[in-house]
Amino acid sequence: MDVSQALDTRLTCRAFLDTPVPEATVRAILTAAARAPSGGNLQPWRVWALAGEPLAALCRSVTEKLRGGQFGEAPTEYLIYPPSMKDPFADRKRRAGEMMYDAIGVGRDDGAAQMVQLVRNFEFFGAPVGLFLAIDRSLQQGQWADVGMYLQSVMLLAREHELHTAPLESWAMWHRTVRTHLAIPDELMLFCGVGLGHIDVAHPINRTRTERAPLEDFAVLRGF
Repeated sequence: MDVSQALDTRLTCRAFLDTPVPEATVRAILTAAARAPSGGNLQPWRVWALAGEPLAALCRSVTEKLRGGQFGEAPTEYLIYPPSMKDPFADRKRRAGEMMYDAIGVGRDDGAAQMVQLVRNFEFFGAPVGLFLAIDRSLQQGQWADVGMYLQSVMLLAREHELHTAPLESWAMWHRTVRTHLAIPDELMLFCGVGLGHIDVAHPINRTRTERAPLEDFAVLRGF
C-alpha cells in the first residue's frame, strides 16, 4: 500500500473486530513511526500500548464512572476544542456528528442512544489494542505538532499492516484514571488514546466518510 492509498483509506474506525493484533506488529508500527520529524530531533512523544486484561481493566474503570454520571476529571489536561468555535469549524464538527449518528440510526434528541455511543469511545470501539500518547509538560506548541506527526505516522503505518485506528483526544478527559493505571509520571501530559485493530466492515458506522473542503478553500498557490 502506498502513502496515497493509506491516506485515502484511513478513517476513524468506530467498530473493530476482536481479532488480536500481535505484539510484534504493534512494536513494528511504533518503531517505524519514530522516523516522524520533530523540531531539533526532540522526539517528544511517549507511548503506552495496552491489550488484554490491562486494557479491559482501564476501560472498565472509565466506563463505570461514565455510567455513574461522571463525565471527566477536572482540571482538564487541555481544551480539546475552543470554548466557542466559529464557522466553518463549528459547522464541520456538527456535520461530522450528524453523519455518524445518521449512519447508526440515532436521532439528535435520543440522549440514551447517544450516551451508549459516547461510552464506546472509552471502550476503544472494541479495538484489541489501545495506545496512549503523552508529552512532557515543559514542551510547547511546536512539540505538540511533532506528537501529531508521530500519531499520523502510526495511523498510516497501521494501514500498511491492513489495520485501522481511532484517534481519541476524548481520553484526555480521564487523565487521572489513565495516569493511575499506567503509572504515567506527573511531568507528562496525556494527549490522546488510539484504538488499533481490524475494522468491522459490516458495521454501518464505518461506512461514514467525512467530507473534505476543496483545495481552493484552504490553499493559495502562486507563481506556477
